[in-house]
Amino acid sequence: MIRRLLAFAFLSFAPFSHPQTVTPDGNKDLKFVIYLSRHGVRSPTGKSSQYSVYSASPWPEWSVPPGYLTAHGYRLMELFGSYDRHLLAKQKLLSPAGCDDTGSVTFYADSDQRTQETGKALASGLFPSCKISVHSLPEGTNDPLFHPVPLNRSVLESSLAVSAIAGRMGNDPRSLTEAHRTQLASLDKLLATCGPASPEQKRTSLFDIPSTLDSGKGDHMVEMRGPLNTASTLTENMLLEYTEGMDASNVGWGCVDGNTLRSLVDLHTAASDFAQRTPAIARMQASNLLDQVHRSFEQVVTGEPVLGALSKPTDKALFLIGHDTNLSNIAGALNLTWIIDGRRDDTPPGGALVIELWKDRKTNDSSVRIFYTAQTLEQMRTGAVLSEGNPPPRVPVFLPGCSSENFSCTWTSFSKMLMQAIEPRYLTSKAK
Repeated sequence: MIRRLLAFAFLSFAPFSHPQTVTPDGNKDLKFVIYLSRHGVRSPTGKSSQYSVYSASPWPEWSVPPGYLTAHGYRLMELFGSYDRHLLAKQKLLSPAGCDDTGSVTFYADSDQRTQETGKALASGLFPSCKISVHSLPEGTNDPLFHPVPLNRSVLESSLAVSAIAGRMGNDPRSLTEAHRTQLASLDKLLATCGPASPEQKRTSLFDIPSTLDSGKGDHMVEMRGPLNTASTLTENMLLEYTEGMDASNVGWGCVDGNTLRSLVDLHTAASDFAQRTPAIARMQASNLLDQVHRSFEQVVTGEPVLGALSKPTDKALFLIGHDTNLSNIAGALNLTWIIDGRRDDTPPGGALVIELWKDRKTNDSSVRIFYTAQTLEQMRTGAVLSEGNPPPRVPVFLPGCSSENFSCTWTSFSKMLMQAIEPRYLTSKAK
């Protein structure tokens, strides 16, 4: 009995021994990689006056319109692109320098300014001084790849989505407030006491916000409101202030450092977990992207063009630049989870799911590995150059029902998992 207990203790507390980046054996070659990336650091999507309702002090002003990629955000994505080039060259997929590989990499971004500019920054970092296009729909045009709007969504389907979330919160939206009351109280106190108070400003406490859960409109299947959802927006705004490199006095009015921010961001992650990772929601919103991933990989495996794939059969890499919601949807649809830079399932600016296709030289069998990568908050804040000595964190991601002990899936298993996660009725005509 004592021997069993000692063995259990060793298994429970022995340090995790896998390396940060899991690599295949020497008989395999990297053939293709897809980067599902969030855009870089942007300004908040609303005006400062919208957020000042909840704080004693006004929020800082930004140098760009709401929701736009900043110059600092552009530079950070250039640095990420440069590091990606170094890594892909080390993996012998791309040449270390020059423009020869530009015809083998496709960039496709959502139509927003922040996603298009992020694509340009990544392309510039990967291929400095080279001519390469970033494809997208015109700005202001909804792209169903990133924001699907089902044409035939029924009332029953919307009700089912609401029930799927309600079933995770005890059928009471107010339970989210109780489950996160301690962190919400800390944020509410920070909002009430930090910064120079404005005498004419009447502040609304987070706890005064009603909690509701209703059917959504447009590309929102469900509409969640309440203290947690508002806190999610406000904490991400503080994260943007920090990663933009603003003066410390403008990051949470001088009350938020890196450690405090890591704790507060849990509120954003929690809200996203319910709104974006709930399978009934995630599958609807991720199906077009998952279908694109499948088509792009399939044509590399078969060597034949696949109708609807954005990449070419001869491509070595495909960059799809979207939003944190897209990453959360895919994670929810495939049951993926990760911890990076001390935060669980966070999707910070520039973060990306990296899906690699490897081929065995002896058997010609194809396999897939998934990673999540993102710059640390401090790397973003300081604009640090990324290198082997200062790499962005990159962690292997396990796909339940598919990944083996070395985090590898066979192509057949991976393809099956994608097809099971995709809901055909949610695919747009563009993706079919």
